[in-house]
Amino acid sequence: MPPIYVPISSPDQWKALLAEPEKQWRTGFSARTIAHSWLAADGLPAEVSSLLASSAIQALSAVDPLLIIPEHKVLLPPMSGHPSQNDVFVLGRGADGRLVSIAVEGKVSEAFGPTLGEWNQEPSRGKQTRLAYLIELLSLQRDLPPEIRYQLLHRLASAVIEAKRFGAMHAVMVVHSFSQSHEWFSDFEAFLSLFGSKAQVGALAWLYSAGEVSVYAGWAEGDPRFLAA
Repeated sequence: MPPIYVPISSPDQWKALLAEPEKQWRTGFSARTIAHSWLAADGLPAEVSSLLASSAIQALSAVDPLLIIPEHKVLLPPMSGHPSQNDVFVLGRGADGRLVSIAVEGKVSEAFGPTLGEWNQEPSRGKQTRLAYLIELLSLQRDLPPEIRYQLLHRLASAVIEAKRFGAMHAVMVVHSFSQSHEWFSDFEAFLSLFGSKAQVGALAWLYSAGEVSVYAGWAEGDPRFLAA
């Protein structure tokens, strides 16, 4: 994929970037909701800024977004396979002047896709290559529980990959959820437990260090008014 990005200013332009625009662009669902939320924000949505600041890490106390890219695709081995398509990717500058890589997964009531067991039910050489890569990149044990959601693995990997590509010191995966009952939060909890970390709504958790990159994840509670947008 060529590194060419086109600025957008309207929801319709955001819609055109979706993998399946007519299927995904529905009122009350994540793609449309997160698009309206981020386009309305002056920089980062307030709840995302608050989540980052909750870590007590000085660099994350005030993140200035330099680039905000909707539907950002990150390649994963094998390169012939599907990329990880992030709802939003942010390259920001932290309060200490260093770069921050943020991969955002938007959610309302939709699940996080297949579990690892479902995704790998018919293992292929490509899937085994990708899974081995994700396990090594995320410093995880080789035998992962089959109930872990595959999407969370490659979304966190996106933040780490882009942090290394841009020379960022911090990599963050944010689940930006607009569900008023925190649907699927238990899947997020299970994922963070792989790193020995505890999940809490509105609180950023440190997961591990990938070389010089510190890796975090958190669940931000979105503004419900965008559900009707």
